[in-house]
Amino acid sequence: MENTTGKTAKVTFYGGTGSVTGANFLLEIDGLRVLVDCGLTQGAKVADDINWDPFTYNPKEIDILFVTHAHVDHLGRVPKLIEEGFRGKIYSTEPTHGLALPMLEDTAGILSKNTELGLDKIYSAENIKLSLSLWQGFKYHEDIKITPNVTVNFLNAGHILGSAMVEFIYNGKKIVFTGDLGNSPSPILPDTEKITDADYLIMESVYGDRNHEDRNDRQKFLAETIQDNYKRKGTLVIPTFSLERSQELLFELDGMVTNDRIPVMPIFFDSPLAIRLTEVFKQYKEYFNDAAQAMISPGKYLFDFPGLHSTLRSEESKLIGTVPDPKIVIAGSGMSTGGRVVHHERHYLPNANNTLLLTGYQSVGTPGRLIEEGMKTVRISGEEVIVRAHIVIISGYSGHKDSDHLLEFVSYMQDTVKRIFVVMGEPKSEMFLVQKIRDNLGLNASAPEQGSSVVLDF
Repeated sequence: MENTTGKTAKVTFYGGTGSVTGANFLLEIDGLRVLVDCGLTQGAKVADDINWDPFTYNPKEIDILFVTHAHVDHLGRVPKLIEEGFRGKIYSTEPTHGLALPMLEDTAGILSKNTELGLDKIYSAENIKLSLSLWQGFKYHEDIKITPNVTVNFLNAGHILGSAMVEFIYNGKKIVFTGDLGNSPSPILPDTEKITDADYLIMESVYGDRNHEDRNDRQKFLAETIQDNYKRKGTLVIPTFSLERSQELLFELDGMVTNDRIPVMPIFFDSPLAIRLTEVFKQYKEYFNDAAQAMISPGKYLFDFPGLHSTLRSEESKLIGTVPDPKIVIAGSGMSTGGRVVHHERHYLPNANNTLLLTGYQSVGTPGRLIEEGMKTVRISGEEVIVRAHIVIISGYSGHKDSDHLLEFVSYMQDTVKRIFVVMGEPKSEMFLVQKIRDNLGLNASAPEQGSSVVLDF
């Protein structure tokens, strides 16, 4: 249909195309320049060198940054945006606002050690403090009027605590940026909201080309993995992402221990960041789903059960190796690129009695991806490690929708959506989902190239 109003908006895809990480999209709408996400590109390292190239837009000209959620591949370059002159507003949900400080401080703790690239100046306490002073949290569905003609809402994405889709309403039409879409149902979070009336959609595609095992089976597989490891009298190591996956696993283990589904053994929660984030989770219990809220009885600490030990100090972490098997160690990072899990992997991977359990997406080139692909020797923190331990993969604990559920998400809006832009996936994943949407729903879907722009009619 011909655009009779003459109103348009322009989207430029500066990051997160052909890659799962590095989300960074510029929306020019009704005279404003608005960013959606400003994340780190992460491959074999916590942050790839491409992150330190100058932004290809002028940060001083950005009016508002909307952050979909608190993972660093969506907010990790905020201090760099500040360093290059951004002084606009930063908007997110309330929980994302609460999680941002520990996530940015942890990232700064890792990256600021690189003084050769000047990352200590970018990831300074001053830049983090300034970013938080510009930051404001909102509730889901709270109208945010950014111009007289443009209203913005955060809708629940169901991915992690506070994760949101960002919906822009302009001239009666809607453009939606999904951020990351949750693998609903979650043990902790409400399901991803259904959207039935979007006109334009910019959507993620991490698992665009494959499906998880049945979500009802994931608890069973987890319990079986724990029981098998217990019988072998080994150590079960679970590399996990500090934000959300750690808390979901603890929640599942709580239920299993309480209901005698697994044997009692020491379970070590060995991630200082995850321990700190878990304290933030306790402040936002109203954002949990009904089942999770019902399990939190009065006076009961969240994520606390017999056998659980939170090892905050490094001395406590080192003592884990002296505790007799069987035991479970949950530690960051999720792709084995850093964090305390690398020490446990060096120690436990060479022993055939032990188990390594992978529960989340592993980026190309990371040690986690190499182990997932069956490599028998991997380099971890500069050391060659032989892999003899049992390797178990449970994709049902992924925080992302799989291919069929991404298609289902789009199907609810098939009567209204005019164009779909598939981003935030490896190239084969993006293209597979594009073709799947075209073939099954007959919709106009494409995978934009890095730096490309599209003009949308409103």
